[in-house]
Amino acid sequence: MTLPSAHDNEPHFITRSGWLRAAVQGANDGIVSISSLLVGVASADPSPRAVLIAGVAGLTAGAMSMAAGEYVSVSSQSDIERADIARERQALSDEPEMEQAELVAIYRHRGLSAETAKIVADELTRHDALGSHVRDELGLSEVHAANPLQAALASGATFSIAGAVPLIAAAASPASYIVHIVLIVTILALGGLGVFGAKTGGAPVGHSLARVVGWGVVAMLVTAGIGKIFGVSV
Repeated sequence: MTLPSAHDNEPHFITRSGWLRAAVQGANDGIVSISSLLVGVASADPSPRAVLIAGVAGLTAGAMSMAAGEYVSVSSQSDIERADIARERQALSDEPEMEQAELVAIYRHRGLSAETAKIVADELTRHDALGSHVRDELGLSEVHAANPLQAALASGATFSIAGAVPLIAAAASPASYIVHIVLIVTILALGGLGVFGAKTGGAPVGHSLARVVGWGVVAMLVTAGIGKIFGVSV
């Protein structure tokens, strides 16, 4: 069933939130972690072979780690959601009157009068009792439902693609300029990611750009500081 929209030319982007969050997280982690790794290795041993081996190993391990981590964490969320839905289904079977009263209370709290709240609760219960409680009591919907596989694929793929950017830059750079070029390319890549995330999610570009670039730079500065503490000039 296609729902009517009052603004077909300005669609909502909330349906993209699940995969977009994982994609942006994966891409951001790919850019920052691979760049930091390359800069650290190049500072200690600027030979192209050492940098390339470290970059490829980091890219492979990082992509697998991101995909596995997303799958496990989102699966845990999905398990919680399914358990809550099962408890709600059982409650509707055991105590339908109490569950009905609970639904009425929810609608009254949202601003409906007692009479209207009861009418709405009655009609929605007849239409889909479990769906009404899942949506209005638990706050779950198909839009926000956890999708472990989707999150894992989005995160792993974007980590690989984004992490390959500084790796390619390092591989194409003269040994004496690897650190400088990787840092410049990283800033540009983070900026592109900020714009992509904002445009795809329909959010303001400025805030997204500043957030992604700012935190990416902070992460690399922290890495550089740690490298300096341990005697590596980054």
